[in-house]
Amino acid sequence: MSAESLSCAEAVAALRWWAEAGVDMALDDAPHDRFAETADAAARRAVPPEAPRERRAAPPPPSAPAAPPPRVAARPVVAPASPDEAARTAAEAAAAASTLDELKAALAAFDGCALKATATQLVFADGAPGAPIMLVGEAPGGDEDRIGKPFVGKAGQLLDRMLAAIGLDRTGVYIANCVPWRPPGNRTPTPQETQVCLPFIRRQIELANPKILVVLGASALQALYGPNERITRARGAWRAYAIDESREIPALPMFHPAYLLRTPAQKRWTWADLRKLRRAIEGGYRAS
Repeated sequence: MSAESLSCAEAVAALRWWAEAGVDMALDDAPHDRFAETADAAARRAVPPEAPRERRAAPPPPSAPAAPPPRVAARPVVAPASPDEAARTAAEAAAAASTLDELKAALAAFDGCALKATATQLVFADGAPGAPIMLVGEAPGGDEDRIGKPFVGKAGQLLDRMLAAIGLDRTGVYIANCVPWRPPGNRTPTPQETQVCLPFIRRQIELANPKILVVLGASALQALYGPNERITRARGAWRAYAIDESREIPALPMFHPAYLLRTPAQKRWTWADLRKLRRAIEGGYRAS
């Protein structure tokens, strides 16, 4: 039945029925699948619109060529001194010093040892210059390099206790190292570094003029007495050290305090060596 054949009352009744069914809008005469239209609209929203093509920027205009940097005259490369030349320079500088202060100044001006370039500062000495007992160690460590005095770290604290055990302290001794600059990483100085600095420590001993020399550790022993020396055989045995051609003083090799910190069992031998040193002091600085 078409809409034209309905009476007015029938048409009103049909509209009421469609309204009660939820149809409240008439669009056109052709039927539409609204579910399909909804699905197509959702699909179109899911696809992003194509981005507009970017307009390629025009290339910048050619600029004038940059001016070349000004030429700087190259510094002349100074070749490092050979070990023999450095040792000869060290010997001349050490011999020219007539006091400990002059020797310290000569060391500060000396450039023949590469350790100077990596160390913070020169570590010359501590204690009392001219004291009857002089102690010579290996080289400064990190604490010594920072403070500028030998034996101030853990090894130095142990050395202070060792001295106190026989009634001494730093006011009654003079302390130095064979090498006055800290090796990187607290490593052992190389034989070349030790030999270059050797004229200075020999002159330092000569100018300090002690009555007894205490040699602490293998490196100091080998620097002063030769590379074949072994501290395990030499410790505790008195020997002579030649200050110059006409004078010798007694010297006592002992374990280095840093070695004792690593091997505490060896402290008993050091205690025996300290008692030997105490007897020598009581005997008028004569080795016994």
